[in-house]
Amino acid sequence: MIKKVKKPLEKLKAIREKNNYTYQDMADKLDICKAYYWQLENGNRNLYYDLAKRIAKIFDLKPDDLFFED
Repeated sequence: MIKKVKKPLEKLKAIREKNNYTYQDMADKLDICKAYYWQLENGNRNLYYDLAKRIAKIFDLKPDDLFFED
């Protein structure tokens, strides 16, 4: 059964930190500015599916893996 994560952005942060990536590392990989990525991860900007796919690819995951837990 798949459960929705209460705070999906916390999971995104945890995955980023587990992989030892900084905000700047992620911004560089996504070709966006550091401030924009920070705003995404902190809930100040909406994370759209296209960008979620790009983030998931960095970690060799599916986009749903970022927002749902088993």
